[in-house]
Amino acid sequence: MPRTSPFLRSTRQDPDRPDGPDGPDATGPGPWAAEAAAVAVVALVTLVTLAAMLRIARPPHPEFQAAAAAAAVLLFPLRRIRHAPVLLVLAALAGLAPGAGPVLAATAYAAARRTAPGRRRAWLPVAASAVVTVVATVAGPRVGPGSLLYGAALGLVLAVTAVVVPGLVGTVQGQQGRLVRALRERGDASERARLLADSEARIHERSRIAAEMHDLVGHRLSLVSLHAGGLELALERAAPELRDEAVLVRRTTGDAMRELRRALGVLGPLGRDTGVDVLTDATGTRADIEALVEDSRAGGIDVRSQWHGPDLLDRPAPVRRTVHRVVREALTNVHRYAATAHTTVAVTHDDTAVSVTVRNGAPATPRAAAPADGSGPTPGTGRGLTGLRERTELLGGVFAAGALPSGGFQVHATVPAEADEAVAVRAAGAGTPDATDPQPLDVSRHIGPVAPAHRSAQWLMAACGTVAVCVSMVIGVGFVYATEPSSGSGPQPLPHVGMTYEQVAGSGVLDNAAVRAAATGHEPPRPAGAIGCVYPFNGATEHRPGVLTVARYCFDGSSRLIAIDRFPVPSVQDATPWESP
Repeated sequence: MPRTSPFLRSTRQDPDRPDGPDGPDATGPGPWAAEAAAVAVVALVTLVTLAAMLRIARPPHPEFQAAAAAAAVLLFPLRRIRHAPVLLVLAALAGLAPGAGPVLAATAYAAARRTAPGRRRAWLPVAASAVVTVVATVAGPRVGPGSLLYGAALGLVLAVTAVVVPGLVGTVQGQQGRLVRALRERGDASERARLLADSEARIHERSRIAAEMHDLVGHRLSLVSLHAGGLELALERAAPELRDEAVLVRRTTGDAMRELRRALGVLGPLGRDTGVDVLTDATGTRADIEALVEDSRAGGIDVRSQWHGPDLLDRPAPVRRTVHRVVREALTNVHRYAATAHTTVAVTHDDTAVSVTVRNGAPATPRAAAPADGSGPTPGTGRGLTGLRERTELLGGVFAAGALPSGGFQVHATVPAEADEAVAVRAAGAGTPDATDPQPLDVSRHIGPVAPAHRSAQWLMAACGTVAVCVSMVIGVGFVYATEPSSGSGPQPLPHVGMTYEQVAGSGVLDNAAVRAAATGHEPPRPAGAIGCVYPFNGATEHRPGVLTVARYCFDGSSRLIAIDRFPVPSVQDATPWESP
């Protein structure tokens, strides 16, 4: 089965999780609880910001502002599914109602932190800023400050405080998370490379030792075997009674050479035999096992084989090699210790495992003791069964060997059907990971987990940033609404016929007693229907020396202005102070 690289799995993780790009904490809350907490925090911040905005900025239609903020909070959880469309929709909603600004800021931060490609990181905040500015400008005369100009100003304030600043912060933190993950993966790869290099160095050293032993000891044993052969030929004529001793020396030397080559094959690179039993395509297959059984049968052993399941042609080489070794070693022990016993070799193969059982009955004649002169078979050391156990357990299998109640002996081994050489390398290296190891290497001891103090500092910085963004948003919106021209601002209209007394008085036209006294006896007749007149001081001007022009505002019974008259009255010209005697 294809294996997934741990590096690919780590890059597929979602960096927008509350705990950062490294995955959830094993002791932390689940994803649903974290999402619910995030929505609750955003809703609380939005409520507080909306209350401050309604109190300070006093935007029109407060019910619409509250409804827009609630709709934005409901849309906030959808950012994990489609963050770009949700961000644009919230931008349009914030352009209509500034109360949705905090939700837009949180979404812009999350989207920028989650977006990895550079082009998308660039156009997404630009598009959101354009949407909020255009919508606020168009909606300004209806639900905004009252004009297109002030609507555009409101949109720019929201674009900066709710899109640009949170987007930049999210981009920085997202890049930081991706860099940390890249450093962890690089450290992981470096550690793997170092461990594999160490393992490769050990393998090369074992191969060098094997080569030296073969060159030195093998050469000496070959010389001994050669001289023993010559001695055998010489004794055949000179002393026939000693020829058997020479034959024993030659055969023992040959056995020693074969055992040496077999041991050197173990010392060679793991998973590859270098001795006389080198691995072939047929090793461990049904034909190979039957050939071993046939050889033992030809050697005088009553043995039969049983095969259950398909052949092992498609199984990995270590599995087939282990099956071959178990059968061969078990039959060798039968030859040595129970040559007269009935023996059964059974191999069972299914989709998950391969089981090998070699069982022999009690020998018909007890085993004779070894001669004192060493001419007979020597007792075994037990290393054969120990080597089979080690080889089986290297592949993750189970090995058992022991005497039966009937007096016979049984050897049983079970290995996984899909065990490969990577398993053997990891086991032989005492936990050394292989390049094909499906589990990622734990490099926390190199980089270290996030300290609680560091995590607390991150939360404190996030809280301070949220407060700063919300305060800036409230101040900016309040400034736009405070500078908006109201209906009572600007120059007051000039008094004209038809205005009420309150309107005329509001424009600054008030009665002055001195002007009224100066006009007495010099004013023209009052218009018909007038019941009272006002003589303001601000209407009196000096037309020429000694003559003062005054204004008269006459009102009817309903306090409506019906006439505005201006007429001259004489004035007294006093001497200036510096001309007085």
